[in-house]
Amino acid sequence: MKNKVITAKEAVSHIKDGMTVMIGGFLAVGTPEKLIDALIESGVKDLTIIANDTGFPDRGIGRLVVNNQVKKVIASHIGTNPETGRKMNTGEMEVVLVPQGSLAEKVRAGGNGLGGVITPTGVGTIVEEGKDTIVIDGRKYLIEKPLKADVALLLGSIVDELGNIRYHKATKNFNPLMATAAQTVIVQAEKLVKVGEIDPDDVMTSRIFVDYIVV
Repeated sequence: MKNKVITAKEAVSHIKDGMTVMIGGFLAVGTPEKLIDALIESGVKDLTIIANDTGFPDRGIGRLVVNNQVKKVIASHIGTNPETGRKMNTGEMEVVLVPQGSLAEKVRAGGNGLGGVITPTGVGTIVEEGKDTIVIDGRKYLIEKPLKADVALLLGSIVDELGNIRYHKATKNFNPLMATAAQTVIVQAEKLVKVGEIDPDDVMTSRIFVDYIVV
């Protein structure tokens, strides 16, 4: 059995300058803070971050923004982190805003090998700009293309030594979707257990998607 348990420092060594990184969570809840600590310490830069939001200046993904490690953000909102808005307005950082449901579906499409998803959300707004559209039964839809990443950083409530994950409550936010949509998947485990301690019916992310575990 491959030992997937590594240190946070070893985990973030897989993230290089310029990579695209998905980070789970919602307003810093369900976000792997220990892995973000290690990313900040590593000094890696020019990252493209795909996430629901950019947290707060002192919590979650926002700390990477404040530390000037992010060149682009793809998220559904940035209102809780003034530094993200400031950098967007000055041109220091590119921000692509995607409606939350569409963002989730784009990640799901990336993880499931789909060519994209169609949605009426955003038709007739700036969200439509530059995107392909299709008309079905007289109604116009946007074609939202899939999102994938080099690395996904997740938070799991209970993780076994093989990497099977059980999420509780807010740790479900984007983590299960992102587990399927990245080349390398690293999960920070709130609790690590032996194989068999998670009921198979409770496994929400299979070990086949998980490359490394940080406790």
